Amino acid sequence: MHQDIHLRLHELRAAELRNRAPRRPAPRRPLRTRVGWTLVELGLRLVAAPPPRTARIA
Repeated sequence: MHQDIHLRLHELRAAELRNRAPRRPAPRRPLRTRVGWTLVELGLRLVAAPPPRTARIA
Protein backbone atom coordinates (compact mmCIF):
# COMPACT_ATOMS: atom_id res chain seq x y z
CA MET A 1 0.00 0.00 0.00
CA HIS A 2 1.29 3.46 -0.86
CA GLN A 3 2.46 5.57 2.10
CA ASP A 4 0.10 8.48 1.42
CA ILE A 5 -2.92 6.20 1.11
CA HIS A 6 -2.00 4.39 4.31
CA LEU A 7 -1.61 7.72 6.17
CA ARG A 8 -4.95 9.01 4.84
CA LEU A 9 -6.77 5.80 5.87
CA HIS A 10 -5.22 6.08 9.32
CA GLU A 11 -6.36 9.71 9.67
CA LEU A 12 -9.91 8.82 8.61
CA ARG A 13 -10.08 5.90 11.03
CA ALA A 14 -8.72 8.03 13.90
CA ALA A 15 -11.29 10.76 13.20
CA GLU A 16 -14.08 8.16 13.12
CA LEU A 17 -12.99 6.72 16.46
CA ARG A 18 -12.73 10.22 18.01
CA ASN A 19 -16.28 11.03 16.88
CA ARG A 20 -17.65 7.79 18.35
CA ALA A 21 -15.87 8.21 21.68
CA PRO A 22 -17.98 9.64 24.53
CA ARG A 23 -17.28 13.24 25.41
CA ARG A 24 -15.75 13.83 28.81
CA PRO A 25 -16.25 17.07 30.72
CA ALA A 26 -13.17 19.11 31.52
CA PRO A 27 -11.41 17.86 34.63
CA ARG A 28 -12.29 19.81 37.74
CA ARG A 29 -9.71 21.01 40.18
CA PRO A 30 -9.75 19.25 43.55
CA LEU A 31 -11.62 20.93 46.39
CA ARG A 32 -8.39 21.48 48.31
CA THR A 33 -6.95 23.53 45.44
CA ARG A 34 -10.07 25.66 45.06
CA VAL A 35 -10.28 26.36 48.79
CA GLY A 36 -6.58 27.21 48.90
CA TRP A 37 -6.81 29.76 46.10
CA THR A 38 -9.96 31.24 47.64
CA LEU A 39 -8.07 31.77 50.91
CA VAL A 40 -5.14 33.33 49.05
CA GLU A 41 -7.52 35.73 47.28
CA LEU A 42 -9.21 36.63 50.58
CA GLY A 43 -5.84 37.28 52.21
CA LEU A 44 -4.74 39.53 49.37
CA ARG A 45 -7.96 41.52 49.65
CA LEU A 46 -7.44 41.98 53.39
CA VAL A 47 -3.84 43.12 52.93
CA ALA A 48 -4.76 45.53 50.14
CA ALA A 49 -7.63 47.12 52.09
CA PRO A 50 -6.77 50.48 53.66
CA PRO A 51 -6.73 50.53 57.46
CA PRO A 52 -9.94 51.75 59.10
CA ARG A 53 -9.94 55.39 60.09
CA THR A 54 -10.65 56.43 63.62
CA ALA A 55 -12.84 59.42 64.30
CA ARG A 56 -10.98 62.52 65.46
CA ILE A 57 -12.53 64.94 67.84
CA ALA A 58 -10.86 68.30 67.56
